[in-house]
Amino acid sequence: MLRDTLKAAQISAMKDKDKERLAAIRLILAKIKDRDIELRTSGGPADDDAMIVEVLQKMAKQRRESIEMYRQGGREELAAAEEAEMRVIEEYLPQQMSEAETAAAIEAIKAELGAQGMKDMGRVMAELKSRHGAQLDMSKASGLVKASLS
Repeated sequence: MLRDTLKAAQISAMKDKDKERLAAIRLILAKIKDRDIELRTSGGPADDDAMIVEVLQKMAKQRRESIEMYRQGGREELAAAEEAEMRVIEEYLPQQMSEAETAAAIEAIKAELGAQGMKDMGRVMAELKSRHGAQLDMSKASGLVKASLS
């Protein structure tokens, strides 16, 4: 489903002669194809949309880190190019949970698991990822879980 949406977006960007958008979508499709090849050699196929969301989340995280590094290095034009790619990537990611929604989900999981200290962080993170992985930036969630458990 998501793969078909991306291919349709690629065709649309070609017709509209939108070079920046086309380049970003081609990059996304290339990463997905790399992941397909990786999965083919390592084992059975996973849920297609879940795999694509995982690839998109990884790409968005890389873009955020690059933007930060470019800004620290005074390379605003490169940061702007990364931001443009990130906007295209984020169009295809599911709606992300707000910080308040994330905190509420963490509290619910903590109560359900009976988590009380840092020793339970792994269990809470695993459950959070299994339930809300597609809607969360797990690095931000990790900080919230750590603050909640300490």
